[in-house]
Amino acid sequence: MRTIKVGMIGLGTVGGGVVRILNEHRKNFLRDQGVDIELVKVASLDVEEAQKLGVGDIFTTDGFDIVNDPEIDIVIEVVGGTGIARKFVFAALEAGKRVVTANKAVMAQDFYELLELSGSKGVELAFETSVGGGIPIIGALRNSLIGNRIESVLGIVNGTTNYMLTQMAEHGSDYDTVLKEAQKLGYAEADPTADVEGHDAAAKIAILTTLAFNTEVVLDQVPTEGITQITPLDIANAKDMGYVIKLLAISHRTPEGIDMRVHPTLLPCSHALASVNGVFNAIFVVGDSVGETMFYGEGAGAGAAASAIVGDLIEVSQRIAYDITRPYIRFGTEQLPLKPMDDVVMSYYLRLPVPDRVGVVAQTATAFADKGVSIERMMQYPAADGSGNAELIFVTHPTREGDLKAVVAEIEKLGMLADEAVLIRML
Repeated sequence: MRTIKVGMIGLGTVGGGVVRILNEHRKNFLRDQGVDIELVKVASLDVEEAQKLGVGDIFTTDGFDIVNDPEIDIVIEVVGGTGIARKFVFAALEAGKRVVTANKAVMAQDFYELLELSGSKGVELAFETSVGGGIPIIGALRNSLIGNRIESVLGIVNGTTNYMLTQMAEHGSDYDTVLKEAQKLGYAEADPTADVEGHDAAAKIAILTTLAFNTEVVLDQVPTEGITQITPLDIANAKDMGYVIKLLAISHRTPEGIDMRVHPTLLPCSHALASVNGVFNAIFVVGDSVGETMFYGEGAGAGAAASAIVGDLIEVSQRIAYDITRPYIRFGTEQLPLKPMDDVVMSYYLRLPVPDRVGVVAQTATAFADKGVSIERMMQYPAADGSGNAELIFVTHPTREGDLKAVVAEIEKLGMLADEAVLIRML
């Protein structure tokens, strides 16, 4: 049996985890999985880290040294982003090499182009780690659940925001406080925009939607909202109503097409996802035959992500070693339309900071009535900032989102808002 030669581009936290697993378990992989995997070249700009990990003798600063090496069978890309990393992935496939990538941004942006290229070159593209880190959701959708018509995929797919919302719920902390804490602990980047504004989760649901519904979806098509407006008051109100607030990535099959989005959501405490706290992720999948399933685990970190990368690596290596034709991946056969957010129907939580004066509640209620939006309940609290304003909290019956937005626009036009309205959707 010939040795499978591997090159890896990127040597950060995840790349370091891959090096450690391959060093510690190479003999086990040969004995148990029947493949001898050798890491023969590593590319990074961090020479010092390469020395620490003991790969200084196979180190290069140019990723294209790996892409263009004729002896390398598989290229692992753990650089991330859509800049140079995208070039590495495309170049490796063009060179006829199998690719294992953790790059959610590239997969969400170029899914079909990459699959077409890998198919034309007759090589495999493996991307389990691009969604959910160590959670085996890609393999489940491609293999285990392939006998189902998937009806729904929704999940907590960003550990940073889940940690922050958990801390806010458990300790009553405000957004700024928990963000600083998350950054101090290494859960949030110095620039947390991709996480807190929902872009990371949007890339992941784009990939999951493509797989689950056989419909080409790219990142820019995902309606996305983050958690920056969520306050302790919103979380306390949710708790009083029997809900928790989570940043959910959602994709449903509907008669009108795919209802896909990312936003904070009031989730009933009875739902399986409601108890997923801290940095953990979970993805809830509903199939017509299997029913409800949930995949749970650590979504990020060196160990979880490296584990998924090595899992892909072993699977691809086995097909090379035993001359097994790679599974045919067929996507885009349905091409369902995407349902506009304005046409989505659900219940809503709406918080309106308003002046605390006579007539405001009546005018606000009139705006709801004029747009045909039915109110299930209403609460009023004095503003916590001592401004003399009030917080009006409305929970609606199921209503069309476009109609509720028209209500908010009407209230803004009347000049009654003391601050920005906060709208949170309810599952």
